[in-house]
Amino acid sequence: MRLLLAEDDEALGRGLFRLLGDAGYAVDWLQDGLEVDEAGFVEPYDLIILDLGLPGKSGMDILQDWRQEGLHTPVLILTARSSWADKVAGLRAGADDYLAKPFHNEELLARVQALLRRSGKTLRLLGCGPLQLDEEGQQALLNGETIALTGMEFRMLRYLMMNAGRVLTSSQILEHSYDQNADMESNIVEVYISRLRRKLGKDWITTRRGQGYVFSPPR
Repeated sequence: MRLLLAEDDEALGRGLFRLLGDAGYAVDWLQDGLEVDEAGFVEPYDLIILDLGLPGKSGMDILQDWRQEGLHTPVLILTARSSWADKVAGLRAGADDYLAKPFHNEELLARVQALLRRSGKTLRLLGCGPLQLDEEGQQALLNGETIALTGMEFRMLRYLMMNAGRVLTSSQILEHSYDQNADMESNIVEVYISRLRRKLGKDWITTRRGQGYVFSPPR
């Protein structure tokens, strides 16, 4: 899952970037409202965490622009404005949830996961034949046996499983598995596909030459 974190507070943003990354998400962290506005339109985010007090352009204006232009990506407002009037205004502008600062990290993660579930982006236990991916436990199980995965492997496998049976290009896999600051080599998808094949078995992922990859249970 790829998230956009829009937060201009340096200390809070850095902490949330680390928290979300450790939870298995690919995260783009932006601090300027104009950059956030543009990124929401051009990048394929699964969820956006949006602070209202951004420099350049306020989070409220950004959210209204997104919704007026038909952008339906789930948005969690994260702000110090905690009055009921502010919450109502944010929800009416198109937010899917509202979390006031200060907050507990566990609550933020729970709300993110709830919004992703609500939007059909994730399930607590994602299954494909004898393979299961435990979102909350951040682990994979094959025939009941735990498979050790790195964070990158987990994110890529999650995207592949959510699109089982579909042909996915390398670009699609990159967009949903890596943040924009990741140091990516030209063959990075091929490298991680090879690692997943070694851990799961080579027949789980089929290469369609000139097209991409297909994930499905071995026959």
